[in-house]
Amino acid sequence: MRPIAFLFALLFALGLWIAPPVTAQPVSRPAQTAAMVPAGPQKSENIEAELVPLTRWAAPGSTVVAAVHQKIAPGWHTYWRNPGDSGGPTTLDWRLPPGVEAGEVVWPLPTRQRLMSLVNYGYSGEVYLPVPIEIPASARPGTTLPLIADALFLVCSDQMCVPVQMSLRLDLPIREGTPPLDPDHGRALQTVLEAAPRPAGIEARAVLKDGVLTLSAAGGPLAGADPSQAYFYPFDGGVIDHAAAQSGVAGPSGLSLKLTPGADLKTGGLTGPISGVLATDVGAWEITAQPGPPLTGTTGGKPLSGEVEPVAAGTSLGLILQSVLFAFVGGLILNLMPCVFPILAMKAAALAASAHQAREARRDGLLFLAGVLSSFLVLAVVLLILRAGGEAIGWGFQLQSPAVIAGLALLMLGVGLNLSGVFHVGAGLQGAGVGPLSRLPGGMGAFFTGVLAVVVAAPCTAPFMAAALGAALLAPWPAALAIFLMLGLGLALPYVAVSLSPGLLRRFPRPGPWMERLKGLLAFPMYGAALWLVWVFSRQTGTDGLALLMAAALTTAFGLWLFGLTQAQRGLGRPARLSSIAALIVLAAALALAVVAGRAPVVEASASAQTGPLASAPWSGEAVRATQDQGRPVLVNFTADWCVTCKINERAALSSPRVAEALKTANAVYLVADWTRRDDAITRELERRGRSGVPLYLLYPANGGEPRILPQLLTEGVVVEALKAG
Repeated sequence: MRPIAFLFALLFALGLWIAPPVTAQPVSRPAQTAAMVPAGPQKSENIEAELVPLTRWAAPGSTVVAAVHQKIAPGWHTYWRNPGDSGGPTTLDWRLPPGVEAGEVVWPLPTRQRLMSLVNYGYSGEVYLPVPIEIPASARPGTTLPLIADALFLVCSDQMCVPVQMSLRLDLPIREGTPPLDPDHGRALQTVLEAAPRPAGIEARAVLKDGVLTLSAAGGPLAGADPSQAYFYPFDGGVIDHAAAQSGVAGPSGLSLKLTPGADLKTGGLTGPISGVLATDVGAWEITAQPGPPLTGTTGGKPLSGEVEPVAAGTSLGLILQSVLFAFVGGLILNLMPCVFPILAMKAAALAASAHQAREARRDGLLFLAGVLSSFLVLAVVLLILRAGGEAIGWGFQLQSPAVIAGLALLMLGVGLNLSGVFHVGAGLQGAGVGPLSRLPGGMGAFFTGVLAVVVAAPCTAPFMAAALGAALLAPWPAALAIFLMLGLGLALPYVAVSLSPGLLRRFPRPGPWMERLKGLLAFPMYGAALWLVWVFSRQTGTDGLALLMAAALTTAFGLWLFGLTQAQRGLGRPARLSSIAALIVLAAALALAVVAGRAPVVEASASAQTGPLASAPWSGEAVRATQDQGRPVLVNFTADWCVTCKINERAALSSPRVAEALKTANAVYLVADWTRRDDAITRELERRGRSGVPLYLLYPANGGEPRILPQLLTEGVVVEALKAG
């Protein structure tokens, strides 16, 4: 740093330190009407700012969130509500339509910025400052409300500070209904809101003795949390020495911090409560410490580090790499999940057919991989496009559509009939005397098997997949596509590895009549998959839709039988025009019936969520909070009828007398979040927990607090022990 610039920075910092922090009064300026304030980002040399929404629109009588989105130039920073030893916080002066009211800024956790002997609290890079906005019930749908915030930023580097004033405008549409997230900023802003410090029922005490300020905190989320790091950010300057180190120790009920008092406490003593943010590596919360001796249970444990970093709005490279690895492992495990079992039949058939033809085996393996990867890519692109459009969807979203379920059920039936020899795709039975085993000519059948594997795998969320898919839906699109492709690579790898291993292929028996028997045997998993999909369809629609789908299935079977008859006639050199036309007509009728079945009226869910042996009630956020307010724990099962893993867990772990007794002993309430049909509230809750699909099991403690996430593969013992531990 040049000497003159260094001296200027030092004098400026000392001046700000001695002077009171900048208040919330903006610099005076000529009056501007709303029409004169442009919407969109405003720029200066060191900061770009924009007023952005959490959701795409606002409903009359609702509370929405708008945020000041800052992009701060490298080497510069803005300030938190307590700027620390120098600087001033960002201030907002709102100009709003009649009846619209703006709340206080929801301040994200700041970082500590050191300048020689001074320490400030502020933000660098990209930051959102959310503000709740109350929309009056009189707001008319179809109109637009102009929201204007006159913002004053104090933007500083290590050499100078520049006050920057901007008028930011957001035109907020008014519409009826629940709004989806804004496609550009909604997810990042939601992450900031979820991580922002809030009160959490933590009891705190502060005592000043022998020049040391001891702050103790206990209860709420701190009880049994086992933090390793902790730091206290006071709301007011002069309470602590911001530049001094903070030390602490954990205890069974909370923690205790040793702080150096600031100028105000040194001169006037501790005369009232101290408020601020207690940041730890397990969460950050607003606390108010009343004067008094340290709380019991806040000492006696391990020492605490004072290095706590805030949660970023974006996704770090480390998290992306971890998610890519988790996706690959999850794809491997997906081969063992129940929903993929039917596809194992087609894989086994394909391997048996080409086991002693190394060139064909390699081709089939690589084309199977191509089918899997291209299907995952298409599914990911569709999902991300819908997400960008504000749709609340997750993994397996296509299976929430009765029309898709109906089509898949008929497809599984057709594959089963093909394996049973009712009709053949490709060269038929002539040649070597062995049927094509559900494979299309050449490598097309292997590619088709890969596509079908992804479609059938959609109901499953294997271990390691949940976190990876949750991260994929929050990450930038290149990272998201990489996560999906690694998931596909994991799913396809075992088959590809075998197809590229001549030693393993030589262990297969030589082709012969046994392959025909194998083909017939492998048809039954496909029939089972078709029946399961029909059951899911009945849960989504009702008896009328089920009757139409069963008629479509019968018609499909008849049409494919006619198609097989046509193939047999042509194989004998006989004309088969009549049966061919009849097959086309019947299959067209089956398709029409399937379309009508998919559009059948949806039967509304009953008021009770009795989806399993345990007495249950439907899930909602209000139900969880009300139960916790009663001092009772809550076990929540996020499930869907098309999720085979969910149903296995419910039969194996959530239906035993031991679990029922454990629920009764713990005085717990069992809630079911049924995602069989689309439910945006459930989708948003899954996203909150870093998940993109089911199953998900949450155990909320009594008297409030965040839930414990149970394993995706449940056992009776896991549930019982979790309920005992509370």
